[in-house]
Amino acid sequence: MSTTTGEGGDRPSPAGPPVSHTPFSHTPYDGSARPFSVGLQPLDLADWIEPDARLAEQLDEKERLLAGGGEAPVLLAEEGTESAQQEVLDLLGNHLPNRFPDLYRREGTAIRILPTGRVIDLADPGDIPLARAARLVQEDLILMRASPQGYRLAAGALCFPSSWSLTDKFAQPMTAIHETVPGFNDGRMGPMVARIFDNLPVERPSWRLNWSLYTGPALHRPFPKRIAADGTDPHRLARDEAGGLHVRVERQTLRRLPQSGDILFTIRIHHDPVAAFARHPQGSELAQGLRRQLLELDAAQAAYKGLAADRDAIAAALESLAASLAPSRPPA
Repeated sequence: MSTTTGEGGDRPSPAGPPVSHTPFSHTPYDGSARPFSVGLQPLDLADWIEPDARLAEQLDEKERLLAGGGEAPVLLAEEGTESAQQEVLDLLGNHLPNRFPDLYRREGTAIRILPTGRVIDLADPGDIPLARAARLVQEDLILMRASPQGYRLAAGALCFPSSWSLTDKFAQPMTAIHETVPGFNDGRMGPMVARIFDNLPVERPSWRLNWSLYTGPALHRPFPKRIAADGTDPHRLARDEAGGLHVRVERQTLRRLPQSGDILFTIRIHHDPVAAFARHPQGSELAQGLRRQLLELDAAQAAYKGLAADRDAIAAALESLAASLAPSRPPA
């Protein structure tokens, strides 16, 4: 990931095979980021969107959810946001075929998503623009609009939430959206985020990461979660990749839209089973890093992440996993 401010954001991808899925492509728990901090970095717009080998699978899941197949609504928009929604769609319509020609092809007013064969008509009057945009990418798309109470959630296509839903947060200002986040409204984070939103220049997009732990790989999680009863078992944690404990990393980007002045907030979910640390060259270090950050959470932070009851058991399992993966030392 480049951390330079990128103005040439639509440069084509280099020649070669399509992008692949790299397990643990982002690891904020390795010590490179601190939980419950803002941690924004400059974003090169060439890296704005992150498709991978799960593109077809996740777009299929989005279609199911947008058709009403989820546990909570995934698409809401205030009246008067249509122009900003169209701005998002236009940005994606220009960016994707130029940046990822192996994955997207422009065909008149439509874009063909090559791994799925699906064609998205960018001018389809049957969909609001934000729905058309959401069907193109793995990212969730949230429009934040200035108001006297601060920036509020004015429109969203949120298919893959992490323990929240649009119905709970829609039209709410930042303070209400983050009411349950420790240290946001009663610490420095809330005022800092408000200043960032107020002053974010068009030419200075940003990105950040955070992590959480869930049992299993499900993406659509609109309600508070619990770790499965056997999810902390050290044998299952180390071996059960399909149903075991997963690290879920949110890659979030912020960019001010040049025409509307609204802020587009994207959320891209990367999730991998903890057991897959065994296949990573730094698996032992990553397991130890996750354990350290888990134990450093205070009581309110652990409760917010849904880990209060299971933190010690997960930490012990991670310690055992890390030890099993550590290179053996020759005898003295």
